[in-house]
Amino acid sequence: QVQLVESGGGLVQAGGSLRLSCAASGSIFSINAMGWYRQAPGKQRELVAAITRGGSSNYADSVKGRFTVSRDNAKNTAYLQMNSLKPEDTAVYYCNALIVVVTVKHREYDYWGQGTQVTVSS
Repeated sequence: QVQLVESGGGLVQAGGSLRLSCAASGSIFSINAMGWYRQAPGKQRELVAAITRGGSSNYADSVKGRFTVSRDNAKNTAYLQMNSLKPEDTAVYYCNALIVVVTVKHREYDYWGQGTQVTVSS
């Protein structure tokens, strides 16, 4: 089995910064892509940022210029650096990964973390 564990969430004032981490562990052969999603109360889950194994990234328009996604392939960990945070960034942030496991190397599986709360006060 593979598990993704997010960390780094918390309470921050508007204009502040947080860095989220997503550590993948288990029988991992490779992680093809990792992404961050968020879901606010009453809202649908939305893609925030994603990054491929080769380092290509994309962002939601609402976070471009403020958030940076990165990954450390050797550590099976993805990061989301969040700067200039706004109250509308308040949500539960979820890590997502497309992972090839060691026992089934011909296909990738979609895994999700448990989420970490980010609250931005005005």
